[in-house]
Amino acid sequence: MADRTLDASGLRCPMPLLKTKLALNDMAAGEVLAVTATDPGSAKDIPAWLGMTSHILVSQTETQEAWYFEIKCGG
Repeated sequence: MADRTLDASGLRCPMPLLKTKLALNDMAAGEVLAVTATDPGSAKDIPAWLGMTSHILVSQTETQEAWYFEIKCGG
């Protein structure tokens, strides 16, 4: 269950990633952020960026409408 949600629907690259980064900066370690994005670049950009951080990609789901990410804040 997410502690916070971010709807980045309709935003174009790089805004979904930037908003994800800003949201995680305001969260405590262990909290979970749920992100919704419609930009196709998010499917690769967000996981790639998370791989360079202490944050953990808990899940990534794709539907016809959007990509959904659950991210555990690494602090």
